[in-house]
Amino acid sequence: MLTGELRSQVDAIWNSFWSGGISNPMEVLEQITYLLFIRRLDDAHTVEESKALMLGKPIENRVFPPGKDERGRDYQELRWSRFKNLAPAEMYTVVGDHVFPFIRNLGMQGSSYSQHMKDARFTIPTPGLLAKVVDMLDHVPMEDRDTKGDLYEYMLGKIAAAGQNGQFRTPRHIIELMVALTKPTPKDVICDPASGTCGFLVVAGEYLRKAHPELFRDATARAHFHHGMFHGYDFDNTMLRIGSMNMALHGVDGPDIRYKDSLSEEHGVDEEQYSLILANPPFAGSLDYENTAKDLLAIVKTKKTELLFLALFLRLLKPGGRAAVIVPDGVLFGSSKAHKELRRTLVEDHKLDGVVSLPAGAFKPYAGVSTAILLFTKTNSGGTEHVWFYDMQADGWSLDDKRQPLLDESKLGPAPASALTEAEHAKNNLPDALERWAKRDGTETSRPRTAQSFCVPKADIAAQGYDLSLNRYKEVVHETVEHESPLAILAKLKHLEAEIQAGMAELEGLLK
Repeated sequence: MLTGELRSQVDAIWNSFWSGGISNPMEVLEQITYLLFIRRLDDAHTVEESKALMLGKPIENRVFPPGKDERGRDYQELRWSRFKNLAPAEMYTVVGDHVFPFIRNLGMQGSSYSQHMKDARFTIPTPGLLAKVVDMLDHVPMEDRDTKGDLYEYMLGKIAAAGQNGQFRTPRHIIELMVALTKPTPKDVICDPASGTCGFLVVAGEYLRKAHPELFRDATARAHFHHGMFHGYDFDNTMLRIGSMNMALHGVDGPDIRYKDSLSEEHGVDEEQYSLILANPPFAGSLDYENTAKDLLAIVKTKKTELLFLALFLRLLKPGGRAAVIVPDGVLFGSSKAHKELRRTLVEDHKLDGVVSLPAGAFKPYAGVSTAILLFTKTNSGGTEHVWFYDMQADGWSLDDKRQPLLDESKLGPAPASALTEAEHAKNNLPDALERWAKRDGTETSRPRTAQSFCVPKADIAAQGYDLSLNRYKEVVHETVEHESPLAILAKLKHLEAEIQAGMAELEGLLK
């Protein structure tokens, strides 16, 4: 958790950028990302120096070479630990004229975040602001993965709060639910083909640290975690930079975060490469056939991006691989030939495991569209016996544009600190959804369709034209009202008639 002091410092920096003339929160985060990268370079060089000193050998993997740069500045003066002590005006010159050209030319030195720095631009407007940002970042304990990760998450949240690029930010508690539903393992190869800020990959990494701490004691598993497990594509260079840094600050050394237009490039190289896909891709309109990868059109002939992404996921998954992906509700009940064929493919040719209907306000204030989480396993040979449905009505946050928490922080998310009461469950359905998902092949199969979760046999789904909308199968509870027999009602009416006649007779007597 971030301290209040660190949050206040970030807020102050944000306001300083704003008053300094940079009003785009994406640009603010970019500048801070560059500085964090520069600090990481110095830390990496320091580690190599310590190793060389201990072994009594020359430094093997230098980050800062010996000698001077093109403008005559000693490379050692470009290190964070050196320039942070300079006066603001001189620091500004060193960072702008020397450090930024240096990081742009680092080029292909292995890590994905080095590659994404090649077009880094220095736009901090004043020496005073640079000195303030450097001082704030210097006080972040970079050896503490949680603190530096939380710091970056807090800044990503400020982008969302500013109402810009909110489409790149799936609510963290929804990501945590999807990761918990799919239970990543140390052997998984995980991909998000629309990675944005890499939120899904970050949460999957944090899940593995908690659920499988033993993987870091095994050299092969540890190497796989850092260099083979995480893969993300995006076609926005700013997002690639931010996503790569997000992974780095959460302790993943060498993720594969690269430029790729997921829908318009062929996927032969990546076909059947991944065992787990976690994604909330942008579902915005349609593409021209000419711009769409032919291997995707072979699976589903459509221009709709939401269907093309599902086709892509099936293409990328290994047999036995599983996916948890967010789709707009139209995918569940759309009546076009492509919609029906894709749903049929999921149910008949693979294994559709579950459909979680999300509350309509889950993505406010950026989008009011209704969405669902689709959970499926690629088999190429069917396997769907029944599909588990869950009707999520509350996710722990208000469903208006403010999206305020409805419970204490310890009661939010899919794994609260203690069990929720019935009243608390009414405000946060995530723990219940996770618990019932685990029983989807057991007690859940006998739950009535009037319940919040239930299973539907494949035959029933096929009979409905593979419609996957929850309301197609959910039954409404009708209250049973017991009616009196006609004879009893007649007897009551006769009694009432007698009372009225007696009352009329009494009234006539009084009037006389």
